Amino acid sequence: MSSEDDAGGEAPGGSFWEAGNYRRTVKRVDDGYRLCNDLISCFQERAKIEKNYAQQLTEWSRKWRTNVEKGPQYGTLEKAWHAFLTAADRLSEIHLDVRNHLAGEDSDKIKAWQKEAYHKQMIGGFKETKEAEDGFRKAQKPWVKKMKDVETSKKNYHAARKEEKTAHTRENHAKADSSVSQEQLRKLQERVEKCTQEAEKCKDQYEKMLEELNRYNPRYMEDMEQVFEGCQEAERKRLCFFKEMFLNLHQHLNLSTSESFQALYRDLYQVIMAADNQEDLKWWRNTHGPGMAMNWPQFEEWSLETQRPITKKEKSGKMADDVTLTSILPARDGVLSQTPLQTRRGSSYQEEQNSFYDSLRAPTFVNGGKEDISEWSDEDTPKKCLDANGHEEDLKVPGVRVRALYDYTGQEADELSFKAGEELMKISEEDEQGWCKGRLLTGQVGLYPANYVEKVGS
Repeated sequence: MSSEDDAGGEAPGGSFWEAGNYRRTVKRVDDGYRLCNDLISCFQERAKIEKNYAQQLTEWSRKWRTNVEKGPQYGTLEKAWHAFLTAADRLSEIHLDVRNHLAGEDSDKIKAWQKEAYHKQMIGGFKETKEAEDGFRKAQKPWVKKMKDVETSKKNYHAARKEEKTAHTRENHAKADSSVSQEQLRKLQERVEKCTQEAEKCKDQYEKMLEELNRYNPRYMEDMEQVFEGCQEAERKRLCFFKEMFLNLHQHLNLSTSESFQALYRDLYQVIMAADNQEDLKWWRNTHGPGMAMNWPQFEEWSLETQRPITKKEKSGKMADDVTLTSILPARDGVLSQTPLQTRRGSSYQEEQNSFYDSLRAPTFVNGGKEDISEWSDEDTPKKCLDANGHEEDLKVPGVRVRALYDYTGQEADELSFKAGEELMKISEEDEQGWCKGRLLTGQVGLYPANYVEKVGS
């Protein structure tokens, strides 16, 4: 909607003071109600956009989190990659909050103000519209009556002057025509005088009506101004309310001032800067490179146990990354000694690389951590000894004191957790996957990665 000229020029359709032109101002009341609905609809649509964007962020994060976890990226750089996906989830929550503000709080506030400002009538329309219409009509009615009198007297006066002009023209033509009798000429001259008198009379009436109208104009303007100012005050309230709502909407949409939004990208930046290629390379070296432990071949004495054929179940157990078999072997000096629990710590490629220090995964055990021995023969069954209470327990080998080089948090129930510098007892040799069995000073027994410790005194 274009505004009127700044200099106060008339808008298309005539001046406000003309009869009936106040209806533009009255219509503005109805327009205000409609604009409230438009404002609600506008930002309801924006709320849907925010919701859709939040959903797309969540779907994008979920899709790529799975891809990154299953992919070949590892170490601190993988953490940085995951940080982008975590940031997307947090950003999704922020945009959902924006959506909730727009579709809930802001829309409800507009509806409440609209209901308070515009009161519907049983017969249709709004009370405010009817009051404005009645006020303008009452203020304009006397002026319109006088204006009609002026228009009528003006019309009569102009018609009289036209008749006078016509009479003069006929008289002049008659004077120039020798065939016109004196009687006819006298009648034409009388007609001219009569038209002149009538014109003067209409002029006096016209001037009188105009004078009365001009005398009434100040009061008319005052009455119209009074009603108009009432409409202006109602519109001023609407404009102020809309400005207030625009500021609220701006506050909810302006994420640059949101502390959670700023913290999101601040945290993301810190995780990216924490990515350390040297740490990642060191991790790879120790996990998949020359830093891995190795059970180098050693001399083994022949025994019947070493010649026992491996059953199908044992082979399938190895393929499924489950527990391999254990047995008790006689040592060369005739003293019983127990072989260490050999476990293959099964894990997917990504599970093994999920983080820098917590990348190693615990073994998958069968039947609550014990291998199913249903296919063992009597002589293949692992040997047990009785403790002081008469319960069976595995025979233990003498322990070796070791010290933790790094912090480690057990990922499974059978794994130990310790801090760098903490000492523990190594009670089994390292298996082919780089795991040892140990006992903490608290007495807890479990598995730990061999390359996380060093022998005390080494």
